Amino acid sequence: MEEITQGVNNINLGADSHKKNRIQVSNTKKPLFFYVNLAKRYMQQHNEVELSALGMAIATVVTIAEILKNNGLAVEKKIMTSTVDMKEDSRGRPVQKAKIEILLGKTENFDELMAAAAEERDAVDGEEQS
Repeated sequence: MEEITQGVNNINLGADSHKKNRIQVSNTKKPLFFYVNLAKRYMQQHNEVELSALGMAIATVVTIAEILKNNGLAVEKKIMTSTVDMKEDSRGRPVQKAKIEILLGKTENFDELMAAAAEERDAVDGEEQS
């Protein structure tokens, strides 16, 4: 578990240097629960997390936010949508992509839920070793 924490702390997902709690989500690079767990870690460290995505990855960001909300870990603070001008890969033509940014904050019982989940994991690990 220590290696994962270290890896999470060293990951730079293209976040702006002034936004240490932003996760830019891709729907091709990492599995969904990588982002869910990363968002939990960011909320532990910063009390809130900003999930950001372009185009087809928007559905992934919404799913991550809903998982965190439905598990009682996060509350929506702000949702921003916009369009971004980008160059198409093949011909270099300008195209507009939809963008979403969702700011999530910790719920009041976030720390209790995370502690309970950690205890459950430890109990399972203990059973596997015996």
